[in-house]
Amino acid sequence: MLGQSSLACPLPAPVAGHVLCARLLSVSTHQPIELIDITDSVADLVRDTGLRNGQVVLLSRHTTAAVRIQENEPLLLDDLRDFLAGLAPSASAYRHNDFRVRTHHMHPDERPNGHAHCLQLLLGSSESVPVVDGALALGTWQRLFLVELDGPRPERQVLVQVSGQTRYSALADRSIVMNGRGRPLRARQVAA
Repeated sequence: MLGQSSLACPLPAPVAGHVLCARLLSVSTHQPIELIDITDSVADLVRDTGLRNGQVVLLSRHTTAAVRIQENEPLLLDDLRDFLAGLAPSASAYRHNDFRVRTHHMHPDERPNGHAHCLQLLLGSSESVPVVDGALALGTWQRLFLVELDGPRPERQVLVQVSGQTRYSALADRSIVMNGRGRPLRARQVAA
């Protein structure tokens, strides 16, 4: 289940021509290792803000969940889950899971999740995607995923920050072609 909560995302001012906003995507997970496609929610945010050219940065707000770009093909997703589970098996011994010895960062609901921290370290917390002509500049098979590594969880959060030029900018219909020395060569009209 995907949900959105607004952080700081006012509608762009037509005069300013730029947008910088952030929203939280809330995702509930149901499996120990799960890949959840969040591409459509991110694309909706891009559309809602009026971003024409810029970038979207996604950040998992957890140390046991990652954000990755991958293909959304069901058998591949099964392969990826199996690969991750084999790479850092949850049943292996992790010092982080030894609650008799561990004294730092303990929470009343602490889980034995050393495997998930190890996997997240390899996968990473964030992705950055260019936005060109109002659309995520992803390849044909590329999709954005929240990768749950310690599920199920009632809520995972992905911070999505959108920045760049809006379709409301006076310059939005022009592109600048640069010469080899970083100076404008000429301006040309771009179809809206």
